[in-house]
Parts: sequence; structure tokens; C-alpha cells
Amino acid sequence: MLTRLLSDRRLLLVALIVVTVLGMAVFVPTALQPGILLNMSKFGVVVGILAIGQTVVILTGRGNIDLSVGSTLSLAGVILALLATSGVNVWLAAVAAIAVGALLGAVNGLLVTVIGVPALIGTIGTLFLYGSAALVLSGGIAIGGFVTDGFSVISYGTLAGAPFQLIFVMIPLYLIVGFLLSSTRWGRAIYEVGNNDRAATLVGLSPVGVRMSAFVLSGTLAGVGAVVMTAWLLTSRPEAGAGLELMALVVAVFGGTHIFGGRGTLSGTFLAVVLVTLLNTGMQMAGIEQTWQRGVLGALLVGAVLLNNFLGQHRS
Repeated sequence: MLTRLLSDRRLLLVALIVVTVLGMAVFVPTALQPGILLNMSKFGVVVGILAIGQTVVILTGRGNIDLSVGSTLSLAGVILALLATSGVNVWLAAVAAIAVGALLGAVNGLLVTVIGVPALIGTIGTLFLYGSAALVLSGGIAIGGFVTDGFSVISYGTLAGAPFQLIFVMIPLYLIVGFLLSSTRWGRAIYEVGNNDRAATLVGLSPVGVRMSAFVLSGTLAGVGAVVMTAWLLTSRPEAGAGLELMALVVAVFGGTHIFGGRGTLSGTFLAVVLVTLLNTGMQMAGIEQTWQRGVLGALLVGAVLLNNFLGQHRS
């Protein structure tokens, strides 16, 4: 039973979610109030969107990772707000923000897949580069005051009490990308390249092209995250995405994505989003300092990598 629980990360995550809910019911029952959970789900949606792209990038192997997603979100959000305050329709500005995210993801892809910069180094560099650009363009201050034209419905609209951004943004994205990974040639290529470059090349795949597409997807989803967060805050903050890259990484790896690629599922990532959101809600309601909250996330990341390695050795 224990072996099965550990070998299928989704079963383990479901068990941990149940334990977390029970713990919250005993120690911080107010955290389980529907209003609080729904409000925290708005933050979970942003992390969940970024985690989709992070999962796909990691699946491509060679230690690929995108640590720039937080800064990409920040810069795309600043550009959205600048366009909106200059008179551009806010919905068109949102489309432009998503396009900017895709462009920034392509820059990451070029650095890593074409030029050959290690993903860790390359995306740390663009983390600082994109973050600095967001600060310069915004003057270091939040940008607000633009005409919303119903834009806030993305974050404040509801369906049967559930947030619009959860029902109509995050869940559809998981379903679409999950389908692409499991049922299309592109998805099979992601896994094949992640498992073995040489074998993938022999069957006619281009590892460079596949990995480039993963980085572009990651940047695009960061742009979508910028739209969701801006609609939530109704302002754009140049540091809005700070720290989200760590959370997206924790969610992807804790959801069962092997850090060296080739193995993982989006359903596992989704369950990890639920777990991390519940943990954050519980810790905040319990008054635990943010420093300790980050420590818990770091421990989850290390624990997930160790568990993945243990299971890999067990399979061997």
C-alpha cells in the first residue's frame, strides 16, 4: 500500500490534501471558510498557470527550468498597464501582454536551446533582466487608474460562487495543455526529448524545436498570469511576480515532474497547486511569518526531488 502511494504521486497528493484539510479544521478552522478559500484560490490560480509552463519546460530534460516566469509576469503586467493608461483598450492591452510573454519566453528558448546557455544560468539572467525592465518602465511604482471596460470580471466574476479565473482560465488551460501532452505528437515529442535526445533525433524529432516551444509556452502562460493578476489587483506592480518562480517550481516538482525530465503529469501539478494553496492559506491564517512559509516551500522542493530520485532508483 505504501509503495503504491509513493509510486503514484497523485495518490500521495490526495492523501496530503486530506491531511492538510483535517489539520486546518483542528488548528485554524476559520481558514476553511468558503470566502477565505475562494479568495486564496485567486493567488493559487496565478501560481497554477505558471506551473503549467514550468512543468512542460522541465519535462524536456537536460535540467531545463524557467526561473524567469515571475519577472516575465511582472514585465508583461507593466506593459499591459502602460498601454491601458495610454488609451489602448484594456482587452487589446491584455492580448499584447500575452504576446510579450511569448516573446520573452522565445528569448529564453534562444539562450538555452540555440546558444547553449545552461537553463539555470540563462533564466536567472533573464529573471534579473526582465525584472529590471519592469522597474525601469514603471518608474518603480504601481500603475493603475486605467479604464477597465469590464476587465475585472476575470478575477471578480463568479460562477456558482467559484471564481471566474478558476473556472474559465486555469482549469481550461490544464485541460488543453494536458490533452496536448497526452494525445498529440507535440506532447509525445516533449516526453521523448526529455527521456533521450539521441533517440528522439533518430525518430525525426528536433530537440531544439521542441524545447523552444516549451519555453515559448512558459512565457505565454506567464503573460496570461499577468493578465489575471492585473485584473485582480486593478493595478500593475513591477514586483508582482517576485517569488512566484519558486512556487511554480515547487508545484511542478512536488506534483511528480522529474527534475531531469521525461516523467510527470499535469494532473499531478494541479493537485500540487491545490495542496500548496491550502498550506499557504493555513499558514497565513495561523499567523506564521512569511520567512517560515518560504522555508516550508523549500523543504517541499527538496523533499520532492529526493522522493523522485528514490522512486527512480527503486524502478531501476
